[in-house]
Amino acid sequence: MRRSPRARTRPRTPVALAVPALLAIAFLLVPLLGILTRTRWGELGSHLSSEGVTEAVKLSLLVSCGALALSVVLGVPLAWLLARVDFPGKALVRSLVLLPMVLPPTVGGVALLLGFGRRGLLGPWLEDTFGIVLPFHTSGAVVAATFVAMPFLVISLEGTLAGLRPAYEETAASLGASPVRVFCTVTLPLVAPGLAAGAALTWARALGEFGATITFAGNLPGTTQTLPLQVYLLLQDQPEAATSVSLLLLVIAMAVLVALRGRWAGGGQRGGDVRGRTRDRRSSRDGDRPKRPTDTATAGAGAAPAKNGPVPAEDRPVPVKDGPAPAGNSPARAKNAPVPATYGTVPPEDVTGRGPAEPAPTDSGERWPLHASVTGFTELSLNAEPGTTVAVVGPNGAGKTTLLRALLGLTPRARARLVLGDTEASALPPHRRGVAWVPQDGALFPHLSALANTAYGLRAQGVRRAEARRRARAWLERLDVGHLAHRRPAQLSGGQAGRVALARALAARPRLLLLDEPLAALDQTTRAHVRHTLRTHLAGFGGVCLLVTHDPVEAVSLADRVLVLEDGRAVQDAPPGEVARHPRSPWVARMLGRNALAGTAAGDGTLLLDDGGKLVVADPVTEGAAVLAVVAPEAVALHRTRPQGSPRNVWPGTVREITAVGSRLRVLVGRPDGPDLVAEVTTQAAAELGLRDGVEVFTSVKATEITLVER
Repeated sequence: MRRSPRARTRPRTPVALAVPALLAIAFLLVPLLGILTRTRWGELGSHLSSEGVTEAVKLSLLVSCGALALSVVLGVPLAWLLARVDFPGKALVRSLVLLPMVLPPTVGGVALLLGFGRRGLLGPWLEDTFGIVLPFHTSGAVVAATFVAMPFLVISLEGTLAGLRPAYEETAASLGASPVRVFCTVTLPLVAPGLAAGAALTWARALGEFGATITFAGNLPGTTQTLPLQVYLLLQDQPEAATSVSLLLLVIAMAVLVALRGRWAGGGQRGGDVRGRTRDRRSSRDGDRPKRPTDTATAGAGAAPAKNGPVPAEDRPVPVKDGPAPAGNSPARAKNAPVPATYGTVPPEDVTGRGPAEPAPTDSGERWPLHASVTGFTELSLNAEPGTTVAVVGPNGAGKTTLLRALLGLTPRARARLVLGDTEASALPPHRRGVAWVPQDGALFPHLSALANTAYGLRAQGVRRAEARRRARAWLERLDVGHLAHRRPAQLSGGQAGRVALARALAARPRLLLLDEPLAALDQTTRAHVRHTLRTHLAGFGGVCLLVTHDPVEAVSLADRVLVLEDGRAVQDAPPGEVARHPRSPWVARMLGRNALAGTAAGDGTLLLDDGGKLVVADPVTEGAAVLAVVAPEAVALHRTRPQGSPRNVWPGTVREITAVGSRLRVLVGRPDGPDLVAEVTTQAAAELGLRDGVEVFTSVKATEITLVER
């Protein structure tokens, strides 16, 4: 028989490791086989149904269930504290939790006796105040079992909580849910597998507890004599019966381990991770697709060059009113190269065929101007009137998300003094600020349907269930995902999940709306429709919206102002048209498809470029001034030989990439002694010049084609 490829490639186990491993298995297996072989199967029923064993079984179930209940009441909050809160002595507390697992059970019993016994630290007070006497009582057996078993619950649940993304809880708080509501409706459902695993182990450990129980609570039949203690007594007079009862405990323990299926030991998968992978593998629906870095660009810098052929209509950029063709991002872009142009703003009725979106819900009439002062990693002052939408742009790490989290009060990296209307919100917890947040990945609650997700904020604000669901369904319909109301996030594509997350935030009617790239996962057609719906809503919004985006189309079509951040500082805050015409940030200029060359003015009418070389300019500049030279790609000319005549800025270079942008080509030219440049030429010109990767060319820029912006 032919062996499978998997069998052929499986590595051979070294004998030096296999032999000890087999001995270890045998060492663990022999005692269990001893119980199985020495059990008198014919007498098993009579042994287990005897009066003493039956009484011990009932008492063991009572004690183990009581210990489980006490462990849940005390252990769940303790696990949450260890996983979510940083406090002095945290390592000591965690060691204290683990101590009963390594402490000899009899020593644990002695410690309990000295702590809660009649002559212990708290024993006299408990007896005098509440009349509670723990030693030699069933309640004492429960306490002893809880002492040794609760660590299993705490450890299991803490690990699950540590693996749970805080974004779920933070988003729930931003929708108005109190901490207790967040814990009960979001945290506990998401950590239910870990909680169940820890509870099962806790119950099994409490059922088998012996040493601490006999030391602290004694061995009183019907009161504290549990099954393990019954086994101990039967070994002296009836060893066959002791074997039968031991078999019962063995079967219960194995059943618990089989039911866990490796969850506690690490063999299982966290629910959130499985959901995330399921979404990634799921095929796109309704034109949406999972978010990818290239979703915002028709052709990135790393795209394959066009071969002088026509470009499909859906890949041609649409001009943007009052600004240059915007640009997207590419994961592998050369230094100083502008981002290739992407699609422009198209009215939804021209793209989707659906016609204009329905009017936004009637505004309540309340107005909430924004006044914020942020300090820390991000430092800026931000003031905006009601109905203002501010697009926040900047390179990765500029502090955009930090700004949003500071306004929510969710990050120690920055603090915000926040005033919304007449309310000083800085001292309020996140759930009382009236600030709704849509994080980059949406953070939809995996255990709730799209409808329940959208209604969550309304329910947290006290809206009745039926009314909350009605409003939620209306928002889902407005964003064209109403037919997905019954689906859970794992059953949605990336674009669908993004629209549901946006509907959830809009339905909550916040005072301040924070959107962190909410449309990035949508395809172009859907993005235009959702952009139109969002613009319609924001037109009647009584608060302020901050929109983090890398898409200039969103900045131009949705925002009244563009706030440019770099290294946590505001570089520019102006209307979109002003930012497009006079960008003060190299990153923004490149995002808009321009060449951006940073430099310092010299006394001879040139710029000393930060990346090396000189640039001759036409406009006079004060010597020593830091400026940004902005050059449109169409102003960069390409030559196979050094040009003669008017161009005063000529550099040799090598073609590195050729990218199709609509009916034209963008050519990235690398320079050994200065910044790279991008030129835009027609396909005919590219063919005449014989442009291809590696070809040596000369670039030229007229001094009159250079726009200078003070930095």
